[in-house]
Amino acid sequence: MRSSQLAQNIANEITLLVTSGELAIGEHLRTQHLADRFGVSRSPVREALQILADQDVLEQKENRGYFVKSSTGAIAEPISDEAQPFEVANDYQRLAEDWLTDRIAAEVTEQMLRERYDLTKAQLNDILMRAVREGWAERKQGYGWRFLPVAKTPEAFEQIYRFRMLIEPAAMLEPEFQLDRKIIDEQRRIQSRMLETDIERLPAERLLHNGALFHEELIKMSNNPFFHLSLVRVNRMRRLLEYRSRVDRSRTVRQCQEHLDILDLLERGEVVEASYAMRRHLGGALSKKSPIAWEWLSQAQEKIDA
Repeated sequence: MRSSQLAQNIANEITLLVTSGELAIGEHLRTQHLADRFGVSRSPVREALQILADQDVLEQKENRGYFVKSSTGAIAEPISDEAQPFEVANDYQRLAEDWLTDRIAAEVTEQMLRERYDLTKAQLNDILMRAVREGWAERKQGYGWRFLPVAKTPEAFEQIYRFRMLIEPAAMLEPEFQLDRKIIDEQRRIQSRMLETDIERLPAERLLHNGALFHEELIKMSNNPFFHLSLVRVNRMRRLLEYRSRVDRSRTVRQCQEHLDILDLLERGEVVEASYAMRRHLGGALSKKSPIAWEWLSQAQEKIDA
């Protein structure tokens, strides 16, 4: 059943959050919060939580809900880049792929999508709500849906990185920029853990998420909300294309090390140096990722032509 597969995908994703330490032992898992996070209704989330309770990953407490079980010994196995995590599995991935490769129009009806992907109304709603959360779909006034511009071309992908090379270093030089110890400590923990274990065992989607989170959290310290909103927006626009690219895990090691170097500079109060380091970091990422974008788009076009 589709709903059971969706629930299993969500269960797998929650397990990754537990084994990566993003969900702490004893933490209470709220159904609505998880539904919002994964862009689905509460029904498959409840099913996923029950699956994990049956697997002894979570503990269900009467009238209180589900909690990460303190005795869980779940250790994530290394996951190949061919494995499809929740973000790109199932019909959500099919819709995203069709939009990226121009197989569907920018404006569509729910009836057309249901027929094309053989979905129920509830299943399509879950997928569209996820697309809304990811920033590439919106409901039209009155009737139908509209898919929004994303980084569908190498030119757009490079423009996003050049934009980031302007705003992220500049955000550190804002008059109201102030170090936030909680952000610094949490990002150091995430980046250090990635270097120690996570780069080899987490799926590509989770590595991409952690990388984007680092930049979005640091830019918050500018105390200028427009910097943060702009970065979140462009990160969403490039996300679909990066999900389809093969992650270079050796490059991810270097990125994590550069992230930690930037944190070191900030902690020492060397903000100007940190700003320069951020620009170099983003420039290096662009030089590595731009060819990947070209290669992927060429392969996608060959599939369409065939």
